[in-house]
Amino acid sequence: MTQIGVLVGNPRPASRTAQAALALREALAATLGVPVEGPVVEAAELAPAVFTEPEKIKAALETLGQSDFLVVVTPTYKAAYTGLLKAVLDQAPPAWLRGKIVLPLQIAAADKHALAVEVHLRPVLAELGAVVPQAFFLNEAALPADVTDFDLDALKVLR
Repeated sequence: MTQIGVLVGNPRPASRTAQAALALREALAATLGVPVEGPVVEAAELAPAVFTEPEKIKAALETLGQSDFLVVVTPTYKAAYTGLLKAVLDQAPPAWLRGKIVLPLQIAAADKHALAVEVHLRPVLAELGAVVPQAFFLNEAALPADVTDFDLDALKVLR
């Protein structure tokens, strides 16, 4: 069974960022012709444990690491990704994503941040061993109130 995991770096749980990640996962599953299955980990739910319960973070990362594919999504904070996502990824073991296909998606309020996913997030994922064939950017103005209205054409594909 093909597993497509999702790691959401938004500090707010059940965010529109998470909805966008789930929509991208559904699109990937449709492209691969597989059911939509796999773990979803929201960094917001891990936040209280990030610096105090490393075993909890390690377990979440281990669960995600068993996925065949991974979608990593974050809002843009200070022209980069969230510190919470960084704190979670910093606890990943070396080569945690070795050979895994990872699709990063970064969301920002302005198109001027479109390259942040390439400049900041892709290198961290590559350091962890990920294969990143494409990175995606989405202007938050294109985020619908309801995920069922999500338009994948709004994603900017960055290579």
